[in-house]
Amino acid sequence: MTASSPGVTLDREHALTLLRQMLRIRQFEDRCAQLYTELKIRGFLHLYNGEEAIAVGVLGSLEPQDAVVATYREHGHALMRGVPMNALMAEMFGKHTGSSGGRGGSMHVFDVARRFYGGNAIVGGGLPIATGLALAEKLAKHTGIAACFFGEGAVAEGEFHESLNLAALWRLPVLFICENNLYAMGTALSRSESVTDVRAKAAAYGMPALAVDGMDVVAVQAAAQSAVASIRGGNGPQFLECRTYRLRAHSMFDAQLYRDKAEVEAWRARGPLITFTTRCKAAGLISEADFLQLQKEADAEVDAAVAFAESSEWESVDELERWVYAERPA
Repeated sequence: MTASSPGVTLDREHALTLLRQMLRIRQFEDRCAQLYTELKIRGFLHLYNGEEAIAVGVLGSLEPQDAVVATYREHGHALMRGVPMNALMAEMFGKHTGSSGGRGGSMHVFDVARRFYGGNAIVGGGLPIATGLALAEKLAKHTGIAACFFGEGAVAEGEFHESLNLAALWRLPVLFICENNLYAMGTALSRSESVTDVRAKAAAYGMPALAVDGMDVVAVQAAAQSAVASIRGGNGPQFLECRTYRLRAHSMFDAQLYRDKAEVEAWRARGPLITFTTRCKAAGLISEADFLQLQKEADAEVDAAVAFAESSEWESVDELERWVYAERPA
């Protein structure tokens, strides 16, 4: 059986792939929350629960030569980009086998081999980096594009306007993806922005801009595929506003006093895993047994990643001063 959506045709294999990818992210994040309460993960921790459809839909539409710049809520992006779960979990633990050698932690996952240019603790800080990466691609006449993720809180930053302006002016191959979860760190969009239509801000710079249901993985994938095809065709930058909702707090330190519990539960019922699974079951593409099997597989992968992280070594004290400053070749 198949189920069609504008731009995307779902068959059983595709449905299982999308569900598997979202479950990997969800189970990883849930385990990180548990490990944080056990004091095995320390520092800041920002989880992606509820936003999985965006990472899966967008990153599944990219190619290996493309560059990706993420936010500090980037675990889902890293997993979808192919960063091994073992290396990602070890990074959460601060171990030497982590993707950033244990020095970045949750907020600074980095993997140059996969062109994953990291999470960024500075709100909006990734926008000029992605613009620069896109400029490099254009000047070198390469075929890659840059994809930049950021939250709606970043649209109030100067980097947002500067980056979009230059990208549009120079027709750079960059896809801007705003993960609009309505509250930034803890302030409702309507309390911080006079114009709450984020898509309209991008359109003002003369680039194609589309708002999409960020809880619908198929809708996100269809929009991303169309945008990426246009960018590769030499048509300049594109902008996607993915309207979503984080189901967990901003960070593990957040008491969430700024939003009502009933609102969270209403959005939880619209979560990407629930809605996608329900849709696929109704279309006869997957069964409850399929869901449980994929969940079991994701749990096993997370278990193995935790075991890897726990058994990994800490960085040697002798190495602590390395990489503090740029090292000159001998």
